[in-house]
Amino acid sequence: MNVLKRCVFGISLLSLAAISVQCKNDKKMETNATQEVKDSVTIVKSAYGTTLKGEKIDSYKLKNQNGMEVDIITFGGIITDLKVPNKEGVSENVVTGFTSLEQYQKENPFFGALIGRFGNRIAKGKFSLDGKNYQLAINNAPNALHGGPEGFHRVVWTATETKSGEKASLKLSYLAKDGEEGYPGNLQVFVTYTLTNDNQLEVLYEATTDKKTIVNLTQHTYFNLSGDFSKTILDHEITLNADKLVPVDATLIPTGKLEDVTNTPFDFRKPKLVGKDIGVKNEQLERGKGYDHCWVLNNTEKGKTIVASAYEPASGRLLEITTDEPGIQFYSGNFLDGTLPMRNGGTYAHRTGFCLETQHYPDSPNQKDFPTTVLNPGENYKTKTTFKFSVKK
Repeated sequence: MNVLKRCVFGISLLSLAAISVQCKNDKKMETNATQEVKDSVTIVKSAYGTTLKGEKIDSYKLKNQNGMEVDIITFGGIITDLKVPNKEGVSENVVTGFTSLEQYQKENPFFGALIGRFGNRIAKGKFSLDGKNYQLAINNAPNALHGGPEGFHRVVWTATETKSGEKASLKLSYLAKDGEEGYPGNLQVFVTYTLTNDNQLEVLYEATTDKKTIVNLTQHTYFNLSGDFSKTILDHEITLNADKLVPVDATLIPTGKLEDVTNTPFDFRKPKLVGKDIGVKNEQLERGKGYDHCWVLNNTEKGKTIVASAYEPASGRLLEITTDEPGIQFYSGNFLDGTLPMRNGGTYAHRTGFCLETQHYPDSPNQKDFPTTVLNPGENYKTKTTFKFSVKK
């Protein structure tokens, strides 16, 4: 081999070596970048307290890189805190809650809790399956409400945490035994809270049963997007993608008919202030003491169509909801009466929080024309709702 060829060959080997080193460095950087992505949403466990029955309760903080934090306890699967940024980038808590487990164990309006087996009301606590009659506990006379006095909002859930890419999940599980609160069947329930790095909180509900039963799970967080619970939610703009309402009787049980919202105070198809029509003379508003009704969703692409939104102009915070459920209960905090303590002093006054509960319609087991809430052995109950937070400047 002549001198020139040897030089070229030597240079080529040096180039290949340099490329090899560079590839290794690139791969190392890629691995580090992947690790950073994996760590972009964290989940941290801490002790929260002990129930009156001596059960240890844990709290899990899910936190992303954009200033959103969600705190969930294993008692009731309750969201105790939810912080999101305002238009100035300042993160503040936007959900009602208490400072101690003791307060959550006292009677309260389901602050932040998982609801089951059946969200909303069942007339007189009665229903039948295959000719067999069932009687539930009456806790909202004369009806059963939100699974009963010892529903899923008061049980201790088993928690498993996972992280994957730009998300972190807390999977809660609970076995509701046959006959618990009057419901048939051993119902195995899983609820998975997932926080993503684009400020979405996903809630996935799953269940199976060994006996024919009814299921209608939901989440009962009260929001005030201002982050200031001394203010009411009347200045929030609400949008509900729904042409029809589920009207109720004097005890808040559906009449069985669906009504068009056109030219009524219940038309939220375009953004409307909560306070705009809440005080007008209307029989349905009088029965609910304000808004406490289920809307029939125009859910054209289930899980993708934005079915509801809430916007608070001063903070710029926007909440958008997607779901595969047929209905949503909008509750304007009408029964908050100033008796429950806020975290930093004061009390939760009238209409200082609102709920948007994705669900099947109330009293569905007794309404043959409503979408069914029956779950049979061998079937899988599965539904997901996503709460997405952003800001409008």
